[in-house]
Order: sequence, then structure tokens, then C-alpha cells
Amino acid sequence: MPKSLPLRLVLASASPARRKILQAAGIETDVLVSGVDESLVSTDRAEELCLELARLKAQAVLTRLRPADDQRTLVIGCDSVLAFDGEILGKPADAADAVRRWERMRGRSGVLHSGHCLIDVAAGRRAEAVASTVVHFADVSDDEVATYVSTGEPLAVAGAFTIDGLGGPFVERIEGDPSTVIGLSLPLLRRLLAELDLRITDLWTKVAPGNQTVERLG
Repeated sequence: MPKSLPLRLVLASASPARRKILQAAGIETDVLVSGVDESLVSTDRAEELCLELARLKAQAVLTRLRPADDQRTLVIGCDSVLAFDGEILGKPADAADAVRRWERMRGRSGVLHSGHCLIDVAAGRRAEAVASTVVHFADVSDDEVATYVSTGEPLAVAGAFTIDGLGGPFVERIEGDPSTVIGLSLPLLRRLLAELDLRITDLWTKVAPGNQTVERLG
């Protein structure tokens, strides 16, 4: 396939945070939710779990795509889990579960793993890897935990926390790439694109004044 064709990136995720990361980095995406049943994958290795789920999400969306001849379509699937105290923590089951997690996590640390699977549709090639970042949680009070959980934010995210929303003040520091914790590592995406003989700058777009049009850079 000619490399000069415009690139289309399809995000196989309903996460608004992942799309926002890409948009902030100059990358506009289409969104197509995979609908993968995450309970189908069972493993006690956090890195293996998030990568397999990312792979399944990307593959599920791939089967529903109808790529155009005048575009080079890429699909990116992502999944995140928190490895904490020997357990794999995805999204909490309910508010009570989120409270229990925070009561355990506060003042301690865990590792947030985000699996990435990038597929070049027409070429039939893929690149995949896991990005990992250590997260140090603040020693938050019972009242802070209850108030945070009552907002509903922790119920929608792996590990019951975010750093790009209301949960940001409850994370003291991280060791690694911040975008990994949000759910999509930009440095890793750059490396995966390179494996497919692409540059992340090939995906950059710019929005004209007034958001009237989107023009591709370069």
C-alpha cells in the first residue's frame, strides 16, 4: 500500500480519556466500541491480561471495518489494569468495592499496565506491547474516599482512580509515562507505529480557526 495515502486511526474503545489523549497530541480518531466480553480472558498475569484484551478489542473492531481504497486504516485497541498487592484490579464492581480498594491502596503503590494492539488493516500487520507505570497513592482520609467514590468516577476506570480527573489529587506521584496511567501511552504508540514503518507525525492534524475544518499536517 502506498505510504502517501492519508491515515485513518480507529480507536477500539469507549474511553473518552483515551480519545482526549490522542486529540491533545494532534491526532483525530474515529471511535468504534469493540463490545468484547472482558470476563472471557482469565490469567493471573496483569501484563498478559491487558495485552490479550487489547488484542481482542482491536480484532473485534477490525472485523466490522470497511476500509476505503483512498485511506490507510489503522486500528488501536487498548486495555488497562492495576497490579496491586498480588491482585489484578480492573473496574470496581460497585461503590462498596471502590471504597474497599481505596482503603487498601491509600498510602501505598501499585503498577498500572496498559496493553496496546495496533493493526494496519490493509497490510495485515500488527504491533503490540504493554506500557507500565508505578503509581504512588496519597494517604487519603475516609471522608475523601467516600466523597470521591460518590462522584462515580472511580467506578468507570481500572484501579478505581484517574490522574486526569477528580482522582488526580489522590495520586502523590508516578514513575513512568503519565499517558499510560490514563490508558494510552503516546511514547509506546510512537514506537508501535515505527514498527509498521509509520511516524506518529503522519497522524498529526490541525484544526482551522473556529473548528471549521481539519487539515492534515505535512
